Amino acid sequence: MAEIEIPQYFVCPISFQIMKEPVTAVTGITYDRESIEQWLLKAKDCVCPVTKQPLPRSSQYLTPNHTLRRLIQAWCSSNIVNGVDQIPTPKTPLSKIQIQKLVKDLEAPHCYKTSLEKLHTLATQNERNRTCMVEAGVAKAIVKMINKNFKEGNTNTIFIEEALRTVHLLWNNQAMMMTNNNNNNRKTIVGENLDFINSLTWILQDSNINLVNEAMPLLKLTIEVADSTLLGNLTLEFFKEIVRILRKRALSQQAIKSALHVLIETSTLGRNRTKIVEAGAVSELIELELEKPEKNITELIFNLLAHLCSCADGREQFVRHAAGIAVVSKRVLRVSAATDDRAIHVFSVIAKFSASNGVVLEMLRVGAVSKLCMVMQADCASYLKDKVRDILRLHSKVWNNSPCIQVYLLTRHQR
Repeated sequence: MAEIEIPQYFVCPISFQIMKEPVTAVTGITYDRESIEQWLLKAKDCVCPVTKQPLPRSSQYLTPNHTLRRLIQAWCSSNIVNGVDQIPTPKTPLSKIQIQKLVKDLEAPHCYKTSLEKLHTLATQNERNRTCMVEAGVAKAIVKMINKNFKEGNTNTIFIEEALRTVHLLWNNQAMMMTNNNNNNRKTIVGENLDFINSLTWILQDSNINLVNEAMPLLKLTIEVADSTLLGNLTLEFFKEIVRILRKRALSQQAIKSALHVLIETSTLGRNRTKIVEAGAVSELIELELEKPEKNITELIFNLLAHLCSCADGREQFVRHAAGIAVVSKRVLRVSAATDDRAIHVFSVIAKFSASNGVVLEMLRVGAVSKLCMVMQADCASYLKDKVRDILRLHSKVWNNSPCIQVYLLTRHQR
């Protein structure tokens, strides 16, 4: 292959590979379709890579160059003996009429499975199909179908997994991700009521692990675009279901992360924080952290703990757990700056508002005080050291006889 001279006009100016599906832009330059479509999606300034002239971002302005494609195919066929692969004729692009027919089938229960299988297959094929499906309102139609089944109490979820996968693919569609329309598109689909959130919560109760793994990331994407009024109407039962997800160790890491994101996103409202604590989240977070999860999960756990410990019930649940103070202490200076920040915040609110004599002595016994002194000596942000200094001063009378405190007092002026 390296010894064969490939005609220059067969090569895409972007990928420098033989073009499989040559298309001509409005500037007159021919590219391989996949390469120029990716360029149009990702380029900050939408210009022709060769001429630098402005280009429309939509791929509908790319004209198939059939003559050049046939020449390339003929050349490849004549060079098979030299190791050149044949290039198949591209499939006819997906049309909105085809999509609309499949969407129409979603209105008939007996067509659900077949229609969803076809839609999922199309969505997995390429970005162009996904963009066409987004424009045709496929995600909205699937969400409507899921809500309908939830309201009718149809517990037959054999087709739901396919539906969730397809919506996820469309909501993560690269063409949509590159614009501000993605959030608006999702927000329109979610609507102004809890229907889809309730539907996903219903799906989370299923014993099918794969189904839950698909539903949880979608719930995260839904919560991200829900307005504060909608979030304020979430029930205690909803939060109990999300906390229950944290107990399912068989779930994927993505599902666990999505559950944590949902709790963090919703905990910005005070009434939700109370419900999350009442659902038993603090204890579950500590138990999850005791299993030494990966770094980004630990960061999410500590972020949420900091939110929940800002309310009295959250702090009470935290100090009541035998491993609460110990596990937070253990992670300081061992994970990341973000974890340190949240851990020190937890210790700060505990020291200020929940520091019974037993709690203060517990901090000393499990090494939390020693770790706080280490922060003062470590290369940490100055604001963190200020927080730590305040914590140490609050209970210095109790901690004065600790060797680590004495070391801190001897060395603090040197730093």
